[in-house]
Amino acid sequence: MFSISFLQLQWLFPVIVTLHNLEEAIWLPGWSKKAGKWHVKVGKREFQFAVVVLTVLAYGLTYLSWSTGPESIWTYLNCGYMLAMLLNVFFPHLLATMVLRQYAPGVVTGILINLPINFLLLSLAFQEKWFIKEKFLLIAPITVLAILLSIPVLFFLGRKIFGTE
Repeated sequence: MFSISFLQLQWLFPVIVTLHNLEEAIWLPGWSKKAGKWHVKVGKREFQFAVVVLTVLAYGLTYLSWSTGPESIWTYLNCGYMLAMLLNVFFPHLLATMVLRQYAPGVVTGILINLPINFLLLSLAFQEKWFIKEKFLLIAPITVLAILLSIPVLFFLGRKIFGTE
């Protein structure tokens, strides 16, 4: 019988982060100007800086998880990032799309690839004991919060480095 493992599939994570961030990088800066409370107005360059940093982070954490194996801090951080991307499908993307009754950039890749692949990856990681549930329940929310809090910092740095439009 054919079996696919977390070790084999975890490299899908940075690939889907890349695709999702590309969708956002193309359409979100323009959308943010009319999104009201759903997203701060953000310029193209500062947003692209932030998504490049977050995409590189996904590749780095995946490499470190892949190379250090189950139960390493890198695996917990990588799986925490996967959880962040899974939650990101619902808030803000799906919720904003439903409330505003218009396309919110990121909802297409969120629903079509982030949701099923991150769910699969986290399920496999749990089943194959890449993390201990209790440790994951402690580290993952901290990782999600750290990523969330890094976004305005990355926007600020992007404005400082590249200026505003």
